[in-house]
Amino acid sequence: MSDIKIYTSSTCVFCKAAKQFFNDNNIDFTEYNVDDDKDAVDYLVSKGYRGVPVINIDGEDIVGFDKEAIEEKLGL
Repeated sequence: MSDIKIYTSSTCVFCKAAKQFFNDNNIDFTEYNVDDDKDAVDYLVSKGYRGVPVINIDGEDIVGFDKEAIEEKLGL
């Protein structure tokens, strides 16, 4: 099983779509909301990311809700 982290914000529609995709496919993930989590903000800034969602699958970041890249990475 893959280790999946999703960096989100409360108002991001693409974040909601990404979470819905994982829920619809019964895939567990851990959410880090930048509105509430300074460490999540620090992580994204350290990587040079300025927006969400950032989806980390087994240590590899996918910036944005790139469904094809996610499906490929997970073998769906």
